Amino acid sequence: MALALVILFLFARLFALKAQDRVIRLEMRLRMRELLPGDLQERINEFTPTQMVGLRFASDAELPELARKVLEDNITTATPIKKLITDWQGDHHRV
Repeated sequence: MALALVILFLFARLFALKAQDRVIRLEMRLRMRELLPGDLQERINEFTPTQMVGLRFASDAELPELARKVLEDNITTATPIKKLITDWQGDHHRV
């Protein structure tokens, strides 16, 4: 019974994280459509979920330049992207 409860807890947490990742991707696509110049808007679908997670902490002013750098330099993990951000915008609503 204890093992079943542990497995249930892990699955519940996993499902919540996956749902939150989907919301992050949607939020970033909408934000990018508003902020990126036309040539980059056409490339929004090229961003991976990991790249979007890294970019989400960039300020609106910083996002276009940083997004271009991520695509041009093919930065694929969130940690190096986060290190490039100079005007950090925290997510204080994350569950």
